[in-house]
Amino acid sequence: MEIHHVSFLTHWIEAWLHVHPPDHIVMAVFVALLLSGFSFWFRRRISVDSPGRLQIVLEVLVGGLMSLLRENVGPRGRPFLGLVGTLALFIWVSNLMGLVPWFSSPTVSINMPVGCALVAFLYYNWQGMRAHGVGKYLAHFLGPNPFLAIVMLPVEIISHVSRILSLSVRLFGNIFGEELVVVVLAFLVPFVVPIPMMAFGVFGSTLQAFVFTMLTVIYLGGAVATEEH
Repeated sequence: MEIHHVSFLTHWIEAWLHVHPPDHIVMAVFVALLLSGFSFWFRRRISVDSPGRLQIVLEVLVGGLMSLLRENVGPRGRPFLGLVGTLALFIWVSNLMGLVPWFSSPTVSINMPVGCALVAFLYYNWQGMRAHGVGKYLAHFLGPNPFLAIVMLPVEIISHVSRILSLSVRLFGNIFGEELVVVVLAFLVPFVVPIPMMAFGVFGSTLQAFVFTMLTVIYLGGAVATEEH
């Protein structure tokens, strides 16, 4: 019994194209294409006068992200909605893919959560430098006292770099654990026990996408609000 099954897309590519791409890369590209196709399809159906149920749901989700940005970043949070929303949707759909028959979740491989964490890490630091200038932003790594700079600098660097580990390991561990439980129960008691566990997996996938997004917004708010000590 395999803990992490390979999606049928990867099997198809291997059989017809005779190449062996990593399964998480195949599924990540599939999720990106799926979200892109959905966005083009949905854009034609947006209505100001009579919004449909799907539009109302998406407006509520966008409103929630905007509230999260306003609370942590402030009035300047609107320009960050694009990347934060993209990360949230990509991670959420990727997490859910592991619950769909014949598919697998890209985030069950540690490489994908690390990649998403690196994007978040580079983005919030870049935005911090844009907001305050490179010199002023980097100055806060030295601490409030110049005599303590030699101590504060490595502490601050370790603190920020550890965020990559925190974001990626939390996401990977939870999604891998959920998929492991579902696969084991499906092997032991097929068609009965896995159903409630899959429902729990939907909740867990949504929760982990929210936690990743919330932490990204918090880090972004801290970077943009950084002041010279």
